[in-house]
Amino acid sequence: MATLKKSTSVIRFFDTHRWLLSDPRFEKEAHLRLGIAHRTLTASKAKAARARAALARRRAQHERKRLLASFERSPQKAICHVFRSYCGQALRVARCESGYSVNAQNGQYLGLFQMGSNERRLFGHGESALVQAQAAYRYFVRSGRDWSPWSCKPWY
Repeated sequence: MATLKKSTSVIRFFDTHRWLLSDPRFEKEAHLRLGIAHRTLTASKAKAARARAALARRRAQHERKRLLASFERSPQKAICHVFRSYCGQALRVARCESGYSVNAQNGQYLGLFQMGSNERRLFGHGESALVQAQAAYRYFVRSGRDWSPWSCKPWY
């Protein structure tokens, strides 16, 4: 920041003292100092932009980790995050299918939404509630958003 301020100050100085750039006694040194100030200012702005971008990435990464941690504590949050406007229906189906347990198993059927091996192959599966909800949402969308693939229906 100090470099940025100093370079800006030098440029302002020469803006208000333009005569130094054309006076033969000071011309060479003035152009040299002004050029250095412009290059330093450009480099400082680029460095500041990179630092802001890195900070934004770190904040976003921290927020993602916080969000994922909250999903691990509450599969219901993960389901609502993924299913959005279908949240209530999805919660009723997952409650009936697995009792909100990511480790639920019934023969070949696994997870929150008790997806079979073929469905897991097609739409994905994972250990976390978020990944399981995302896979179930892909299946839900592909099936026409009508819950027909599931034994449990949201209106039961």
